Amino acid sequence: MSDSRSSPFGARDTFSVGPGRTGDFYSLPRLEKAGVGRISRLPVSLRIVLESLLRNVDGRRVREKDVVELANWRANAERTAEIPFVVARIILQDFTGVPLLVDLAAMRSAVERLGKDPAVIEPLVPVALVVDHSIQVDYWSTPDALRLNMEVEFRRNRARYEFLKWGTRAFHGFEVVPPGVGIVHQVNMERLAIGVVDREGIYFPDTLVGTDSHTTMINSMGIVGWGVGGIEAEAGMLGQPVYMLTPDVVGVHMTGRLSDGATATDLALHVTEMLRKTRVVGKFVEFHGEGAASLPVTDRAPIANMAPEYGATIGFFPIDGRPAVTFSPPGARMSTSPPSAVTTRPRDCSGCPGAESATTRSCSSSISRVSVRASRGRGGLRTASRSPISAESSGSSWSSRPWTAATASRRTACRAGFPPGSGRTRRRP
Repeated sequence: MSDSRSSPFGARDTFSVGPGRTGDFYSLPRLEKAGVGRISRLPVSLRIVLESLLRNVDGRRVREKDVVELANWRANAERTAEIPFVVARIILQDFTGVPLLVDLAAMRSAVERLGKDPAVIEPLVPVALVVDHSIQVDYWSTPDALRLNMEVEFRRNRARYEFLKWGTRAFHGFEVVPPGVGIVHQVNMERLAIGVVDREGIYFPDTLVGTDSHTTMINSMGIVGWGVGGIEAEAGMLGQPVYMLTPDVVGVHMTGRLSDGATATDLALHVTEMLRKTRVVGKFVEFHGEGAASLPVTDRAPIANMAPEYGATIGFFPIDGRPAVTFSPPGARMSTSPPSAVTTRPRDCSGCPGAESATTRSCSSSISRVSVRASRGRGGLRTASRSPISAESSGSSWSSRPWTAATASRRTACRAGFPPGSGRTRRRP
C-alpha cells in the first residue's frame, strides 16, 4: 500500500500493523526511487537521521534542501552543511532537568502576565526527567538503610519534589522517574526506549538527546541519541531541531567472539583504546560484522556508553533481533515492518559497511583477542554481572516486573510529593 499525501518527494507510505489496521511511515526506498540519492549506501545511523529530516520537512525548520544534501552524503567530502535533527524525545537527569523545568514555569508566568493563555508553553516532544543524583547515605549497615535514606531524601528536598510533581500535572508529556529506581541510562534502556514510535498513526525510529554525556548507551539498542547541553535540550523540548555539522562515519568491523572469562568491561576498554588511536572525535562510529552480531545488548551497552571516552558523537549498533527482544514485553513480538522500512531493507549487525555502505574510514577488531585485564580483584577473576543491566530486566516491560512494597511506596511518594512511610526512624551512629 502507498499514500503520498502531504509528503515531500512522495515518500509517505503505509503498512499493515494488524488485522484491519494500517500505519504510515516515510519510506527511504521511495526517496531513493525518486532519484534523490543513493540512500542504500548510507550508514544506518545516517539513514535514521535522514528519516527524521524527511518526516519533518516544513520549509522552515527543515527544508527539502537539507534532505537532498544528507541523501547525497559522501564519505570523504568536506563537512560544511548543518543538519537540523528533530528528535523524538528528550531525557534529562535531575542536575540539568530541574533548571529546565524552572525555565518552562518562568515562561508560563511571563505569558500569563501578558494576558495570554499560559498553556501555550508546552513541551512539544515527550520529556522524561530521571532523578538519579540525589540520594545521600545517612544510614548504612542495616537492612532498611535504603528505605530510611529515601525517607530522609524526600523530607530534605520536599519542596523540590512538590515542584516536580507540579510539573507532571502542568505539562503534557512530562514524566518524572523518582529516585531509588536506577541511573538515568538504565531507566532509559529498560523503560523509556521503545525502538519504533507511533505518534498519531505515523511510525518512525526512536531518537533522542539527553543532558548527560553518556546518553550514548542507548546506541546499543539501535537508537540514535547523544548528550547535549541544557540550552539544546530545552530547544528540543520546544520542538526545535538540534543542529549539528554533517558527521563523518567510521565503521568498525568486529570479528570473532568474546572469549571465556573476558567481560563486557574488558571489551569496552579494548574498543576505547583502539578508537582513541583511530581519532574518532566528533564522528559517528558504527559497529558491524559477525563479532558485533554475537554480542547481546548487555555487552554492547558498555561500548556505546564509552563513546564520550573515545570522543565519538555516537557508538552505534544497528538494530537487529537482539534489541527487538529487549523492546518486546514477555510473550510478545515486536513488528519489524517499520524498522525495515526506514532502513531501506531488513538489515542486522552482520552487514558490512565496507561492502554495502559508504563510511569515511573503517577499522577492524577481533573481539576474540580481548584479554581479561579489567575485572580482576584481589580474589582473582570477578564473577559479577557482565553488563549494567541484568538478563532478567532485558526484554521485560516496566509494568510487568515484580514490585516490592518499598518500590511501590517510593512511586506513590513521588506522586504525592512527600516521603513514603511514617513513624519513627533511627539513624546509625
